[in-house]
Amino acid sequence: MVRIRLRRMGSKNHPHYRVVVADSRSPRDGRFIETIGHYNPLTGQVVIKKDRATYWISQGARPSKVVDGLLSKVE
Repeated sequence: MVRIRLRRMGSKNHPHYRVVVADSRSPRDGRFIETIGHYNPLTGQVVIKKDRATYWISQGARPSKVVDGLLSKVE
């Protein structure tokens, strides 16, 4: 199953995340199919390519709970 989820980047105590499309069996920071955006929790900045997110959801990808909340903020 394909999931839309967060991939942690950044140093210790200064996280930022990439929103990626990945196989659900791959590790959190492991292999992914495509990067569709990024999220910085320290500043609250959310940037997601809406057209790519809707494409992947139409192909059967399921967003994680956190990404689902971020998608509702972007809309």
